[in-house]
Amino acid sequence: MDAKVHGARDLPLEPVAAGKGTTRQVLTRRGDGAGFHMRRFVMEPGGGMPRHRNEVEHQQYVLRGRATVGIGEEAVSVEAGTTLHIPAGVPHWYRAEGDEAFEFLCVVPDDEDRIELLEEE
Repeated sequence: MDAKVHGARDLPLEPVAAGKGTTRQVLTRRGDGAGFHMRRFVMEPGGGMPRHRNEVEHQQYVLRGRATVGIGEEAVSVEAGTTLHIPAGVPHWYRAEGDEAFEFLCVVPDDEDRIELLEEE
């Protein structure tokens, strides 16, 4: 068995260049031996990510805060305890709402991913 255990406190939060007030913590890395990897995103109040698409699907779980998330042509309100599935290739965006940071876990397949920033509609 190739178990990997480490504390999240030992892993840095890195600014997301395309985001506003957004940081990312890589919890498990591509190639760690699993069929997926996991990241934690934190968006400060008023922060978010512009409209973009990825080559891989996303499974997300909201840990705290509230946000509006655009998925395809639909905008949905999410809060702690919400799960999301964003299919591969579908445009999406995030906008943190309220006065608390919006934080979520994001699990993606352990495949090569390419992120494409899109024009706002």
